[in-house]
Amino acid sequence: MKNRLLFIIVMVTLFLNANVFAQEDMVVVDNCDFNNPHRPSAVFKHDDHNDQAGLDECNKCHHIYENGKLVEDESSEDQKCSECHKLKTNDRAPNLMKAYHKNCKGCHIKSRKGPVMCGECHIK
Repeated sequence: MKNRLLFIIVMVTLFLNANVFAQEDMVVVDNCDFNNPHRPSAVFKHDDHNDQAGLDECNKCHHIYENGKLVEDESSEDQKCSECHKLKTNDRAPNLMKAYHKNCKGCHIKSRKGPVMCGECHIK
């Protein structure tokens, strides 16, 4: 009886820990800049995504604009998106939510690959 109980405890512990370790691998788009997000952060496994999409150049997503023009060989990967894209639209850049959606969904629509519906990225 003791062995059976010990076996059950070990199996339950392994099951619970396997679920926790799987969540450690999950990466999401940081939504802490939004005051009251209506949806959870978008699930986004950066390296896996770039491998699957064949993206080698960081500036495909991490872009820099100067005077309204894309700077081809520059990357903003060392900055948060919210440094340029504010919660409200300004003259320089679209607001943060529009920028995320335009960058991600726009690419998915153009390439005809990847999620475009809300619940496909914002997983509860």
